[in-house]
Order: sequence, then C-alpha cells, then structure tokens
Amino acid sequence: MNARIALAFLLLAACGGAVAEVKSASASGFEIVHELEIDAGYEASWAALARPGKWWPKAHTWSGDAANLSLELEAGGCFCERWKGGSAEHGRVVMVEDTRLLRMVAPLGPLQSMALSAVLTVELKHGKDATRAVVSLRASGDASHALDQLAPAVDRVLGEQFGRWVVYARDCKLEP
Repeated sequence: MNARIALAFLLLAACGGAVAEVKSASASGFEIVHELEIDAGYEASWAALARPGKWWPKAHTWSGDAANLSLELEAGGCFCERWKGGSAEHGRVVMVEDTRLLRMVAPLGPLQSMALSAVLTVELKHGKDATRAVVSLRASGDASHALDQLAPAVDRVLGEQFGRWVVYARDCKLEP
C-alpha cells in the first residue's frame, strides 16, 4: 500500500462519522457532498477553516508548499496561493454568514484550466458533542470534459483536503 493511500485511510478514520457521496454526475457536471464530524468546538472549527496553510495538502498546491495559502473570510475574499515567482487564486469568496457558512466560486486544481463553473460550500452546524460540517462542491461545464468520469477522483481529493481540516481543527486547540 503506498503512502498516499495509507494517509487517505488514516484521514477517513480520523473523520469519525464522515459520509461522502457523489450525489449526482453527468458529462456536464457533478455534485459532491461530504458530511463531517469535527471533535472541536464550533468557533475553533471555523477558525481552523480560515487557516488552509496549516491543513491543506501540499500536493494540492501549485507551489508545493501549503504555507503559501491564505483565505480571507469575507465576500470578495481570496483563497489564494502566493510564492516567489507566482500566484494563484484557488477560489473567490462569494458569501460568508457569521461563522456558519462559507461559499466560494472555486474550480480547484485542474478544474480551473477546464473553464468550469464550480461552487464550494462549507456549512457548520452545532452538534451535540461536536461540530457538524457539510462540504459540497458543484461543478458544471462542457460535456466534452466527461465530468462524470472525473467526479470520483474529485470526491477523493475533496475528502483528503477537508479530512485534514477535521484533524487540524481537532488537534490544534485554536482559540476563536
């Protein structure tokens, strides 16, 4: 078993009550939903979300260093990566509601070069003993991209990315 697969299994185990699903997929679009349970307080989970440089996998950056990532939690804010000799906008914040909802136009990674429309939503909910999060990604574009074939891979990557957020929020003990 290679290290990447082992990491994916560890992250899924750490997510406890995680539920992931490709809700729908066609040649011209898909919807992916991950329901996550975070063993951290509501405010700390939100604070952790705002620090992608601490939890986003470096393999899913353009620079190879997640510390180059930032996220401004306000409308018009940038989920950006800046490094010597380059920069990238991974997403543009279009909605923030208190500390419960983040929505970005975010054609992540290779989806960006495919000229797709993609919306990433992270919604936090108070749970009995933990924070519940629903992370969804909806993408649409030209049917020639065969997005139904890409959806399972995007689902796995989204699970890895936000699985790391769950672990970071749980372990870092952030103050809001």
